[in-house]
Amino acid sequence: MSDVLSPLHDEHVALGAALTSFAGWQMPLRYTSDIAEHQAVRTAAGLFDLSHMGELEITGSQAAAALDHALVGDLTALALGRARYTMIVREDGGVLDDLVVYRLAEDRFLVVANASNVAVVRDALTERLAGFDATLHDASLTTALIAVQGPRAEEIVTSAAEPVDVDPIRELKYYAAVNATVSGVPALVARTGYTGEDGFELFVPAEAAAALWRDLLAAGEPLGLVPAGLSARDSLRLEAGMPLYGNELDTTTTPYEAGLGRVVKLDKTGADGAPLPFVGRAVLASRKGAQPARVLVGLRGLGKRAARHGYDVVMSTAPGSPVVGHVTSGAPSPTLGYPIALAYVTPEMCGEGRELAVDVRGRREPVVVVPVPFYRRPR
Repeated sequence: MSDVLSPLHDEHVALGAALTSFAGWQMPLRYTSDIAEHQAVRTAAGLFDLSHMGELEITGSQAAAALDHALVGDLTALALGRARYTMIVREDGGVLDDLVVYRLAEDRFLVVANASNVAVVRDALTERLAGFDATLHDASLTTALIAVQGPRAEEIVTSAAEPVDVDPIRELKYYAAVNATVSGVPALVARTGYTGEDGFELFVPAEAAAALWRDLLAAGEPLGLVPAGLSARDSLRLEAGMPLYGNELDTTTTPYEAGLGRVVKLDKTGADGAPLPFVGRAVLASRKGAQPARVLVGLRGLGKRAARHGYDVVMSTAPGSPVVGHVTSGAPSPTLGYPIALAYVTPEMCGEGRELAVDVRGRREPVVVVPVPFYRRPR
């Protein structure tokens, strides 16, 4: 089966992007260089095509209650116009996907799923919504998603917005969204992102995406905006300590092991005040407070060679020292100037400042456990 083409495919080709197959889509890996695109996002802004992400609309008088049952978060408590990071798990607590959910109206939500998991999330939600007055509509192929990320993102997006929408966009809080018109295109403009920078994600009709993309590029070019691909997106999210499904999260991992237990709302209650059952609740309740078999930590490389996904973490650089974990994501950090990685290690090895090593193609490279995120944007 051939890959799905983004609504912006022709724009990427015209810009000379190196394309790659990702989660069943043809997507831009890079346009110029990974480092240049990464640094542009940290210093000015980057323009990303995220149209491969899934958009699932949940509507109905019991939409909130249905999502409370289906997900680990408390969606009834989500205010209008706000967004929440949450997860959908199996009965055994293993993560099926991490999600961002927007409340667009009392009875209307938008669930954004990772590209590789759209079908899994759609099928699980469809099953879990049964018995509720709630309907799911998969808008993934009719919706384009364009992100502007970086310290000049607000300036760029508002310069292209209708005058009446400029102040509402500027006043958006983090993890909030507003309907606005940008370059003549009706959009849901969300102040969310996956780079560690300020930024916006614009959900627009697929047929309007190309014109909006070109207008944003033109508006942002004098301010340093560049198109950026999946490679820069990955190094940016790693510096920001954000998990990637398939690396830090999967069905063998619970939110607690990933250090994301805060998203599990065991205290959510129904209208009668009784604890609200949700899929995975029993197992997650038993895991809360218990010592996990492994813990996700940040690693700073003390040499020049970067750890990569799947590499063994060992107790020390000494020959024969035992394996104590595995790297989930790793790369040289363009912003910080040294290698960084996320890894699962045994609880005894997770203390900040602990010196370990990573087996990098047969050589044991020294690393030290450090806090995550590795990078925080200046305020």
